[in-house]
Amino acid sequence: QNRKEQRKMEKNIVLVTGGRGLVGEGIKLALAEHGLARDNEEWIYLSSKDGDLSDLAVTEKLFEKYKPTFVIHLAAKVGGLFSNMRQNLDFLTINMKINTNVLECCFKFKVEKCVSCLSTCIFPDKVKYPINESMLHLGPPHDSNFGYSYAKRMVDVYNRAYNEQYGCNFTSVIPTNIYGTNDNFSIEDGHVIPGLIHKAYLSKKEGKSLVCWGTGNALRQFIFNEDLGRLMVWVLREYNDTKPIILSVGEEDEITIADVARHIVELGQVEQGLEFDLSKSDGQYKKTADNAKLKQLLPEFTFTPMDEGLKKTITWFDEHYDTARK
Repeated sequence: QNRKEQRKMEKNIVLVTGGRGLVGEGIKLALAEHGLARDNEEWIYLSSKDGDLSDLAVTEKLFEKYKPTFVIHLAAKVGGLFSNMRQNLDFLTINMKINTNVLECCFKFKVEKCVSCLSTCIFPDKVKYPINESMLHLGPPHDSNFGYSYAKRMVDVYNRAYNEQYGCNFTSVIPTNIYGTNDNFSIEDGHVIPGLIHKAYLSKKEGKSLVCWGTGNALRQFIFNEDLGRLMVWVLREYNDTKPIILSVGEEDEITIADVARHIVELGQVEQGLEFDLSKSDGQYKKTADNAKLKQLLPEFTFTPMDEGLKKTITWFDEHYDTARK
């Protein structure tokens, strides 16, 4: 009780692991531009430069230093399709260590709530669409990234176990494909939207058409990082269930990669237009997620229209071309 009263007088410290990337940037924008900042909160964004979270002693030192009231856990070893296929053991081992250490420290240092970030790519490979939260453990994940997937699934298992045994308020969110400012715009290893934006920048400069890999028929649900930031803040403050929640636009907002590429060509003013390299694979045709749980809990939430989010991202990339990760 005394600790709680003491905390009311002090600032609440929100520690964001892996906070210097795409999602961390979304949270910063949500707090700064959507009036969500609170005077009694101090947000600290860690990056891998601050310490290796796969090392328990290092993780403990960071928790000792910052004494967080709340934790948003975004840090992970991530990679594209091909690096996952080559290094499933590394993705399994490193992510298991990071997640075990962060949750152990949240328990040890009496963190009031921890929100971890999962991903729709960890769901069972053979599944009925749309995917919902209850399906997470109903079969093996796709072979290509099973190491990463099982490590991420275990976060949900840990959250449940910590809650049942010690009453900890640990939960997780499952966003769909995220895009936005401060992303990794690598053409070879990056995700589809930042990769296309980078290609469009080069195409415009060189007076060439934008080449989209594959047929462009694959369907995806995209969430703008600023919207995800607003939702992460809501989950931290209002969502009090151990079970995960999918953070996504609805099924009706699913869009083909070809349509995304057309928007980027138009917004990025690529005069030579668009062509498709059919020698490249499309990946999974669709992985539709059901956002019914979110809609029920937060019916009034409005997502940024795709054109607006893409425009902001393209402008950001143009302005930060020299320093952007690529």
